[in-house]
Amino acid sequence: MTPATIPLDVTDTAEIAAQLRLSTTRLTRVLRQQSDTGLTLSQLSTLATIGRRGPLTLGALATQERLAPPSVTRIVAKLEADGLITRTTDPDDRRSSLVAVTRTGTALLTRSRRQRDAWLAARVDELDDVDRARLADSLGVLQRLTDRECP
Repeated sequence: MTPATIPLDVTDTAEIAAQLRLSTTRLTRVLRQQSDTGLTLSQLSTLATIGRRGPLTLGALATQERLAPPSVTRIVAKLEADGLITRTTDPDDRRSSLVAVTRTGTALLTRSRRQRDAWLAARVDELDDVDRARLADSLGVLQRLTDRECP
């Protein structure tokens, strides 16, 4: 029996959580392989966050990405060296800097999203109508899980 066909006890939240973690980890890995950006998952996620919410201070970026400030500093340095983001002085606090995505960074994000979306759309298209409907119904639940603040 494959993991997709294992019947789960809906009251066993630990088992549901374990299966969800395994499935999302596998999906993330496969999607990452579909778009060869040369970036790590953390770097790509950080670039995407800056693209969506930027310009951001490094502190705000660390909060958004739920990363330690030293990790964000290293990631930002790499993205800046690659020409994917720029760093400017924060006009509201000259001791801080703001990071924003460059045109090159935006183009990389766009290309990466298109490649991953195309791969995933092809896989979803292989599902029958019942499974596609079940998947569509679950998207709101998944969104609510990820929208909640972590403790």
